[in-house]
Amino acid sequence: MIENAVAAISGVSLALGCLLMLSGALGLLRFPDFYTRMHAAGITDTLASFLIICGLMAMAGWSLALAKLGMILLFIFFTGPTASHALARAAQQGRPALAVDGQADAGVVEEVGSAAVEVEPDSGRI
Repeated sequence: MIENAVAAISGVSLALGCLLMLSGALGLLRFPDFYTRMHAAGITDTLASFLIICGLMAMAGWSLALAKLGMILLFIFFTGPTASHALARAAQQGRPALAVDGQADAGVVEEVGSAAVEVEPDSGRI
């Protein structure tokens, strides 16, 4: 009976993790600008990884695999948000175009000396 409950909990956790990964991938494809795409990827990556690893930990039982999965979980919790923050900080300094009314801006305004110059992006997506 306990085995069935553990299998059900791990199955639900794995299914929710996969669903969140798919929603993050959909957000990467559908959101209009860099910052909203990065938000979709960063948030869903951390939560979906947590759910998937917790499901795997429930399936592993008390073994060396449980300890290894726990270490992987800790590593992801420290590096995932840190990497997202570093990426956002680098993008803020590079000034990518933001979406206006659901469309990406035509260009990025950069200051060159005392004049502002509009730079055309390679494509409409960033």
